[in-house]
Amino acid sequence: MAVRRSMSGSIGVVVLRLMLALCFATTLVCGQRDWTVGEGGGWTFGVAGWENGKPFSAGDALVFKYNPGMHNVVEVDEAGYNSCTAGAGARTYTSGNDNIRLSGGKTFYICSFPGHCQGGMKIAVATR
Repeated sequence: MAVRRSMSGSIGVVVLRLMLALCFATTLVCGQRDWTVGEGGGWTFGVAGWENGKPFSAGDALVFKYNPGMHNVVEVDEAGYNSCTAGAGARTYTSGNDNIRLSGGKTFYICSFPGHCQGGMKIAVATR
């Protein structure tokens, strides 16, 4: 009888620990935020500056909504952002509904269609 109580007590502790771990993991995931770039206007001309003052965190996602026949999203380095150029091998998104998870640090995005970045289709996002 004593052995049975000990085993059921141990199982209860294991279950409780698993439940606490699941609650903690769920809290971390639920703490992530999706940011629609440009909000109602979407990823379009003049969106540069939309990112200013927003508290981005690692794990948050940027959601780029746009017409894929007219725009794209290209992840570039700071030099590419400043010069509005995408280097060879730059990661390019073309779905029109791109969901990009932020990993931390500073990231830069432009539209590489001719003249679009110069027209304000670029953002620089810094996570805290």
